[in-house]
Amino acid sequence: MKADEPPSQVDERSLAVALAYAPGDAAPRIVAKGRGLIAETIIALARDHEIYVHESPEMVALLMQVDLDDHIPPQLYLAVAELLAWLYRVEENNPTS
Repeated sequence: MKADEPPSQVDERSLAVALAYAPGDAAPRIVAKGRGLIAETIIALARDHEIYVHESPEMVALLMQVDLDDHIPPQLYLAVAELLAWLYRVEENNPTS
């Protein structure tokens, strides 16, 4: 959603899923998910806190099927691991501090 766009014009088909991974976890967990205004809020909060936002409609569609607070299923380990490895390399090459 753009800053000057009224909430009534938010694309209700937009989706967002937030993952969290802590040391000791078996796999990343779904910590937030939603569509429309909720999705836009998830994305805005992530950006406000300088959390990387990856845009992949296919991955989001798959992750939307996972229940909130559940770990991602083994079928998605490889795809998420590749994304996290790429993100780690990006952050390593562009430190913010």
